[in-house]
Amino acid sequence: MAEVPDELITLERSAEAARAKLAGLAGEEYDAQWARWREAAEAAQAAVTAHAEASGKNRYELEQAVKKAVRHATEDAAE
Repeated sequence: MAEVPDELITLERSAEAARAKLAGLAGEEYDAQWARWREAAEAAQAAVTAHAEASGKNRYELEQAVKKAVRHATEDAAE
């Protein structure tokens, strides 16, 4: 898979950050944060789909490359 565009990485990071904020929430706070996560995740998915269509890349492979890039960027380089 070719290089992943920074825009897709940024959107996926935003979605993951919103998801992480769900921890420890309950009730209306959880519902509000869940809505923010869903919105961020939908934006990330839409961008992946649009980029795959525009570039002719396999959508699934592109999504996996984005997720891998985000996960690996947060790992400790010392490990």
